[in-house]
Amino acid sequence: METVPELYEHFLRVKARRDLVESTWRECYEYALPQSEGLFSGLSSSTNKLFDGTAPDSVDQLAASMLSELMPPWSKWFDLTVGSDVVGDEAAQVMPALEQISDTIQAHFDHSGLSVEIHQCFLDLITVGTACLLFEESAIGEKSAFHFTAVPISELYADEGYSGRLDTVFRYSHMPLSILTKRFPQVPVQNDKKETKIAVVEAILPAKKGGYDYIVFVPEDPDRVLGVEKCAVIQKGFFATAPLLVFRWLKAAGEIYGRSPVMKALPDIKTANKVVELILKNATIAVTGIWQAEDDGVLNPANIRLTPGAIIPKAVGSKGLTPLEAAGNFDISQLVLNDLRSRIRHALLVDKLGQLSENNPMTATEVIERSQDMVRVLGATYGRLQTELLNPLLERAISILKRRGEIPELYIDGRLIDVQYKSPLARQQQAADAQSALDWITNVSKLGAEASSCVNVQAFVRWLAQQLNVPMELLNNPIQCVE
Repeated sequence: METVPELYEHFLRVKARRDLVESTWRECYEYALPQSEGLFSGLSSSTNKLFDGTAPDSVDQLAASMLSELMPPWSKWFDLTVGSDVVGDEAAQVMPALEQISDTIQAHFDHSGLSVEIHQCFLDLITVGTACLLFEESAIGEKSAFHFTAVPISELYADEGYSGRLDTVFRYSHMPLSILTKRFPQVPVQNDKKETKIAVVEAILPAKKGGYDYIVFVPEDPDRVLGVEKCAVIQKGFFATAPLLVFRWLKAAGEIYGRSPVMKALPDIKTANKVVELILKNATIAVTGIWQAEDDGVLNPANIRLTPGAIIPKAVGSKGLTPLEAAGNFDISQLVLNDLRSRIRHALLVDKLGQLSENNPMTATEVIERSQDMVRVLGATYGRLQTELLNPLLERAISILKRRGEIPELYIDGRLIDVQYKSPLARQQQAADAQSALDWITNVSKLGAEASSCVNVQAFVRWLAQQLNVPMELLNNPIQCVE
């Protein structure tokens, strides 16, 4: 394990690397997730130059869709099943126990703040391509054993390990002294200024023998509020599974942080924002007009107010105040704006979400086609989220509940149990596989009785029930169906 000075140097290198992408992140937040002054300094006035709401609305819709497609609240979006090497009576006997274990895990998820915090993570994921979820264990006696917190992207500094995941994570935050002393009561305090904020670095590092080392140190204390030296360690610990889950939308080869759909659409978003700004300026001119008046010594332009019912005096024989005629009225702004908004919605997948219309409802075929298109578009992203978010999330949940004794070891004679995802996005692919198998059965049956005899009907029925998420208790004598 690195020494604390080496760890601090590692943190500075990771911080310098992230500084290169902060300008892009800043623009993404300003145009797609406004009023984000808590993320980066200088964003408190970001809404002053935001004139078009297409991007923020599209980000909200895509984040809500990701939540409902991947991890729908109060719905079972995963299941535990036996591995491919467990068959026969053994599989049938273990399945009820696995279903009970998965129900226990799901109950803890439902009573935690997962759906609330992961939605905030999805907003960051769609905006800047990288998000972080803190997965802690709750105190004994709470409704759920899990406690989740969406970590602000401004506090996240990560480095990619050999596995390709962002498993080396630094969380750099400024904690008020009152919160710091509650989290780390062993830290000596010299100056009791409770509102003073202390810079703290929390490091999560992969351990050589498995698991993760947890080190908390203070990079500097210029006001000498704490009785510690620079880079002093205030806590050490060990986690069997990573408590900080960092995941990305997509990334290019050689990059550390992810890329987002907002980054892809950022030129169109900025252009649409500028077009709306110019339209509003033009509308102001159209309402108030541009006027000219003769300088006859009587008319004072500073005292003129263009309001309904106003009387503007003028000298006898003078033209007074007259409007300035424009050279032409060729307006293509709406054409340009509609095209830009269409491209923004396409980049943020709003056109793939299948907005319902009462006047023109979608047919069943259209719903299936849209679902398959959504799977195709989000296939790579879903695969990355499964590797960097869903799998580590379930691994840590199982680890916490096993340590608490709420669930047993998930092994059958040394063979690990598999995880089957049941989210709507995963079920769409399963439904497509089921339809392909049904088409195969139909074609085989046309070849005659000899070809049909090659089909294991009982095994096929059980497999089809699993693909369509049919409860196993609905099957007649499931033990025979696995033979």
